[in-house]
Amino acid sequence: MSDENSTASLPLIILGGGGHAKVLASTLLLLNRKVLGFVDVDATVSKLLGLPNLGDDDAVSAYPPEKVRLVNGVGSIRSTVRRRELYNRFVENRYVFETIIHPSAIVSPDVEIGMGAQIMAGAVVQTGSKLGVNSIINTGACVDHDCLIEAHVHIAPGVSLSGEVHAGEGCHIGTGATIIQGIKVGAASVVGAGAVVIRDVPERATVLGVPADLLTRRKLHQQ
Repeated sequence: MSDENSTASLPLIILGGGGHAKVLASTLLLLNRKVLGFVDVDATVSKLLGLPNLGDDDAVSAYPPEKVRLVNGVGSIRSTVRRRELYNRFVENRYVFETIIHPSAIVSPDVEIGMGAQIMAGAVVQTGSKLGVNSIINTGACVDHDCLIEAHVHIAPGVSLSGEVHAGEGCHIGTGATIIQGIKVGAASVVGAGAVVIRDVPERATVLGVPADLLTRRKLHQQ
């Protein structure tokens, strides 16, 4: 298991003050990590599990990149674009994102984990799998052997991926979905909650149902 960029001794700042940020804050407190606070564009969010609101995203600039690590607290319901844009913005300004692994997660020692990936409570990631930067393996999700999860992917709670599934960059696999062995889900696609995917999903598509069927496919210039 590799994570070259994470430095556990540095304090953390969470980006976002919503539900996903709250779960991350809970995990970090459980891990006894030092969290300086969180940033959010909504000034009315005063505290997050007792952590202070430091201001909007620009407040991060008060902390030099070499002195802190960031935690991406922006989740995704369908599109992962906002989460990806936030990640890229701060990486371009030399900030490093912390990789978070909940202590109850089961992760094979040989799994490759990209910077800023998050593996939440009860998740399982099996041998030979690779997790891209800024990806989420959310609560109770199961990623079986030799899966490739590309950058900015969100594997939602309760998802089950069989072996050798390839989740393309920026796709969203909805809550409780099941994907059988060897399937490829194209970049920027959405697999609906509870869907059972038995055939490849094209890029920028939305699939729903049991078995999953194509609902729509967005034009290439759309996000």
